[in-house]
Amino acid sequence: MFTGIITDIGTITKLTQQGDLRARIGCGYDTSSIDMGASIASDGVCLTVVDLGPDWYEVQVSAETVAKTNLGTWTVGRRVNLERALKVGDELGGHIVSGHVDGVAEVIAMADEGDSTRVTLRAPQALARFVAPKGSVALNGTSLTVNEVNGCDFGINFIPHTKIATTWGDVAVGDRVNLEIDTLARYVARLAEAS
Repeated sequence: MFTGIITDIGTITKLTQQGDLRARIGCGYDTSSIDMGASIASDGVCLTVVDLGPDWYEVQVSAETVAKTNLGTWTVGRRVNLERALKVGDELGGHIVSGHVDGVAEVIAMADEGDSTRVTLRAPQALARFVAPKGSVALNGTSLTVNEVNGCDFGINFIPHTKIATTWGDVAVGDRVNLEIDTLARYVARLAEAS
């Protein structure tokens, strides 16, 4: 489990296809404190550490994960949002995030509003009903509050801190981003269907 509060920005330093996609991610974490088999959310996708070095870790990415996320667009040099798994007693600053991406949203518009940036995204039709104004979503692993919803389109406001502390300062129209809907929204919708 994660909170959607990004704790490091990593860089893809190596990509190889060895049956599955294998990615080496350079990071600022003390890798001596990372166990083999640990989970690290990388752009919001919960991935298992399969190898470690002094300032990097490697993960194996299945074809299923590549198909359901934006990880197939990873290139060497790309920056990615990182969050280590939640430990008992850690602060819950964002919302409960599983690292199990539901689909990919597309950035369709951007506009500066003061020092902040309003980004409009389009969710897949099947997921749009789970996105609610003032509700939470995780986008590329970042816990964010939805401002408004119009059909499949929804808006997020990025303050300067978020643009600096995450990769959201690099966003551009046309980018595909990993979308994880709020677990609570999923269960509320399921209960409503059962009624």
